Order: sequence, then structure tokens, then C-alpha cells
Amino acid sequence: MRRIKIGIIGTGYIGNVHARIHSANSDAEVSALFDIVPEKAEKAASSVGGKVCTSREELFEHSDAVLVCTPNKTHVEIALDALDHEKHVFCEKPFAIGIGDAEKLRSAADASGRIFQVGHNRRFAPVYETLQELVAGDSPHSAHIKMNRGELLNPAWTGDVNVTGGFLYETTIHLFDMMRFQFGEIDELVAYGSTHEYPEPDEFSIIFRFKNGFHCTFASSSDASWLFPFERIEVFCHHRTILTEEMERLLDSKGHDPNFETHSFHMFEKEERWGYVQEDKAFIDSILNGTDPPVTATDGFKSVELVESVYRAIESGDRVRF
Repeated sequence: MRRIKIGIIGTGYIGNVHARIHSANSDAEVSALFDIVPEKAEKAASSVGGKVCTSREELFEHSDAVLVCTPNKTHVEIALDALDHEKHVFCEKPFAIGIGDAEKLRSAADASGRIFQVGHNRRFAPVYETLQELVAGDSPHSAHIKMNRGELLNPAWTGDVNVTGGFLYETTIHLFDMMRFQFGEIDELVAYGSTHEYPEPDEFSIIFRFKNGFHCTFASSSDASWLFPFERIEVFCHHRTILTEEMERLLDSKGHDPNFETHSFHMFEKEERWGYVQEDKAFIDSILNGTDPPVTATDGFKSVELVESVYRAIESGDRVRF
């Protein structure tokens, strides 16, 4: 069987992560790389192979599928270009910046007849897959979720709204998608935000209500220190609490017993522990089998919709209903 030829646009950290994973997949090959800094693409090619291209057009000529691993605000334009060239697309999160561009890209992806997968890697992390299995076997009442950063200084672009689209797009959007994955569709939200260290809202407190009656609180801060765990989901059930600690482990406390069960994932390699290996395999499998990808353009759109709704709720002071 012919291997899927992968073209990677953007060979920074995450582009190299995906390049290494695809180069080890017998169903795929890294065939082409392009970066506006040619030296980055050359360095990546030296370890994973592939032709270093001088333009996107050249990369499209050597690719069946394109990975968009560039800065946030460039995703839509590049993904649309790849779809216009009839390529399958894996687009790193965020799917888009703003509802208008998100609607445009979703429509194009749906009409393309190509596989379009969004890079919400957390869905594939063993800790969150385990959480989903446990939650599905119970009747959870509510949850508390947090996703913090220690700072927006390193790398410097993480604090540049002109690159990221805003703090919620860069970091918090991961767990906005995770909420839908774990608990279903959202009915309404109330949000409060403030500005402290950076020239944009950088501290958030949100309450979400889901269509199934579930509800949760959500906290996200841009400068809360790197105290472990920087991301955490606590799910409250009847005489039971299930909580995650980053991608490292899950704790399950049942009944009135002070003891608890621990699921540890520290023995996985990081790229598997964080779900990157699994999401890349799922993308290739979807192409080969002609099946829908596990994270669709609609999923990407809904995560953008949540980000924009939180910003709108803070600006207006009103609750947002879906």
C-alpha cells in the first residue's frame, strides 16, 4: 500500500513533534517541509527526511496531506489554501481566530470531501481517555477545571496577542474542547475576567451549564506560577471524586473510604502521554479508511465559539446562551 505523503508547514516545536511521529509510521512518510525560516526546515529534514521546499506551492506538489503547524493567526489562510489544492489537512489548534474565520474554514472543510482534523491532542491523552471511561460509568454532578500558565514570557510570542489571538486561544482552548469531549454540549456560560500582567485579559473565572444539566466552574490564569498541576479536572459524583493531574496521573476516590485508586501514566513517552502519537495515527487512519476524523472541523469551530463567547460575556457583562 502506498504511504501517505505528509507535507509540514511550520517546523517549530510542534511541527517537529509531528514530523518525528509520522516518520516512524509505516503508513506515512514526511515528504516535504516548508518554513519561512529555511534553516528550521533544513534542520527538521536532517532528522526526519523530506524535501525542503521554497514555497507552499512546491510543498503541495509533493504532499497528499498537509500539517498546519504555524502561528495561530495564520491557520485559516494556510488551511484554506491546502483545501483549495485538494489536500487532506491536519490543523493545529486553534482552528481559527474569531467566529467569522471559523465559519469560513468549517464550511470549506465540510465541502472539500477531504479529511480535516484539528489538533486537540488532549482528547487522545491516556489520562483523559481514562477519565471519560470512568465518567461514562457514573452519573457526575459537577466539576471544577483549571488551566493555568506560569507566565507568557517564554517563548515570547505566547504573550503577543497579534500572534496568539488572545490568551484563551493559546492555552485555555485545550480544556474548552476537553469539556465538550467529557461532558457534552454547553447550554450557557457566565464569565468574569481581569487584566494584570499583560496588555489583554489574562485572568478568568467562568461558570458553564451543559444541556444535560451538568455544570462546572473553570479558572484560568496567565501568571499563576508553574505549580503542579497546571491543568486539572475534578469531577464530583455521588460519594466519589475523580481528578486528573496534568497528563501524569488520575486519582479516583470512592465512597467514605479515605483511600483512593491511582492511575499513573508517567511510564509513557511524553508524545504518547500527551496524545500526539495517537492523534497523528488517527489522522492517517482516517485518510486510509475514508472515515471521519475523531476531531472534526465542527469540533474546532465549537472550541473557537467558546473562546469568543467568554470574551463577549466579559465585555458585555451578560450571560451567553447557545
